[in-house]
Amino acid sequence: MKALILAGGTGSRLRPITFTRAKQLVPVANKPILFYAIESIRDAGITDIGVIVGDTADEVMAALGDGSKWGVSITYIPQDAPLGLAHAVKIAEDYMAGDSFVMYLGDNLIANGITALIDEFRAGGCNAQILLAHVPNASQFGVAELAADGTIKRLIEKPVDPPSDLALVGVYLFDSEVFKAVNAIEPSPRGELEITDAIQWLVDNDYTVRPHIITGWWKDTGRLDDMLEANRIMLDMIVSEMHGEVDASTRVHGRVKVGVGTTIVNSVVRGPAVIGEGCVIRDAYIGPYSSIHDGCAVIGSEIEHSILLPRARVENIGRRLADSLMGCDAVVRRADGVPAATRVMLGDKSEVEIV
Repeated sequence: MKALILAGGTGSRLRPITFTRAKQLVPVANKPILFYAIESIRDAGITDIGVIVGDTADEVMAALGDGSKWGVSITYIPQDAPLGLAHAVKIAEDYMAGDSFVMYLGDNLIANGITALIDEFRAGGCNAQILLAHVPNASQFGVAELAADGTIKRLIEKPVDPPSDLALVGVYLFDSEVFKAVNAIEPSPRGELEITDAIQWLVDNDYTVRPHIITGWWKDTGRLDDMLEANRIMLDMIVSEMHGEVDASTRVHGRVKVGVGTTIVNSVVRGPAVIGEGCVIRDAYIGPYSSIHDGCAVIGSEIEHSILLPRARVENIGRRLADSLMGCDAVVRRADGVPAATRVMLGDKSEVEIV
């Protein structure tokens, strides 16, 4: 059995962060989301992984390499344009060479991995297995309607009036029959080959498609709020590690990880929180559910429930930074001056809330 990870797409819902980086490489708990997917696949006993890449191919390939650091073998499959999930399956047919496979969307996180799901599929009896989860905002996802006996009745992509609250989770399991489906369907009105249409084709043509409703947490991290929630979930699992230098006037509470070369001076750090390598935390408060990546500085400021990417700086801002995501080398600082004013320089599609 093989795996197919989707690491293309534009990440438009996370702009401006994704103007300069692949959405699958944005970190939660200081680890790129894509790494969690690879670890889940490896832990399920799958070592041959195809990775669909698009405009951010160079960045993804640099981050993953040949997969040897995870003990897997990675093959890159270019996708000329984001033409839909079923299109990604279609262009992977030669790589799969008749094998069954798990398709994993690279910006998704699933509780407890996928080993049990892989084992269930390997036990046989179906051509496809789809994961479903109850969600409050089903119109933003592919949605499944089940028959009275629990089998799949129909699938609809992002319906205006969802027939159920069961959304398709970003993990799918297929045997080689799925290639008949993706080669038979036509593009949707939005110009994409939809995976919901491909699965519906399997259902309509009497192939066996098994639904599996998951009960643990699942996160599609395509939006800021979901990214922060995923960060919160992963930080709840950390174990304290202290590799940096903490002075006597600093207080550390709860589970906190601190990387090599980081110095924390006259500050309060309240976990769960993770601070990377080579950071400077001085006269600061780092509150729960904060992930501060390598080379960051937080000076004379307060942060909580936020993600700082490498080398971000927060200096003397005079108020608490919360529920925020700061990109690489981003700077938020207080400027002295009279009269007091707010001064910004923002990229396309940026959002600023001042309270």
